[in-house]
Amino acid sequence: MENIYLLIIIGFFIGTLGTLIGAGGGFILVPVLIIMRPDFSPETITAISMVIVACNAISGSVAYMYAKKVDYKAGIIFAICTIPGSILGVLTTKIIPRGVFDIVFGILMLVLATLLLINGGKEHSNKKPVTIGPKGWVRQQLTDRWGEHYEYAYNLRLGMLISVFVGYFAPLLGIGGGIIHVPAMTEWLLFPVHIATATSHFILAVMATVSVLVHLFQGNYDNPLITKMVIGLAVGVIPGAQIGAYLSRRINEKLIIKALAISIGRVGIKILISGF
Repeated sequence: MENIYLLIIIGFFIGTLGTLIGAGGGFILVPVLIIMRPDFSPETITAISMVIVACNAISGSVAYMYAKKVDYKAGIIFAICTIPGSILGVLTTKIIPRGVFDIVFGILMLVLATLLLINGGKEHSNKKPVTIGPKGWVRQQLTDRWGEHYEYAYNLRLGMLISVFVGYFAPLLGIGGGIIHVPAMTEWLLFPVHIATATSHFILAVMATVSVLVHLFQGNYDNPLITKMVIGLAVGVIPGAQIGAYLSRRINEKLIIKALAISIGRVGIKILISGF
């Protein structure tokens, strides 16, 4: 996996697919690293993944910001809520045995695959009352660059709580958090799927950058091999993220998510079998 051209290709694929569904790409890269590099510790795997998640999220966020699909009010508040957990999650990777990490990640993959198969790409009517009431529902309206108008409401306090949870477990497993955040934003907070995808990427950009800084402070990128892998993957992921954002308006998202769920499930099974 040290071949620079292979790393660029993998990075491009991760950037395209990760941005297309707003997931950051870590949920693709971590299984690849688990299978291809059994000698890597959980700390090393997550350190590599979080750099790529950060590059992907920043690149994708620029494209989504240009498209005017980012809900900045929710994005900034939720991103701030992820920061304490991001720091703690990175620190926790130092004490997790590799075998335990593989098993936990394999189970997570199967759970995510099931949820995506059941609910992936489902449209929402967003008929929740849009008045700001005692439960903390906040009204929002957005019009994107192409004139498509979105009107919805979300529970701010629930969103903050979810973000705290995502902030800890995403860096802990190196997955970035979008694969959790996007379904949560669409299913529980009732964001339109395209706004959830774009806003999730914005949140990921902040959360992943914080995680990378913690890894950097701990010296987890000092190994020349790790540096080479990070550079190769990043070179591919940045343009891939732009392609993913472009394709998000042109491809049947439901079919992509269903196919992705099947792939995730198969990988999860493979990781569990090897872990046990």
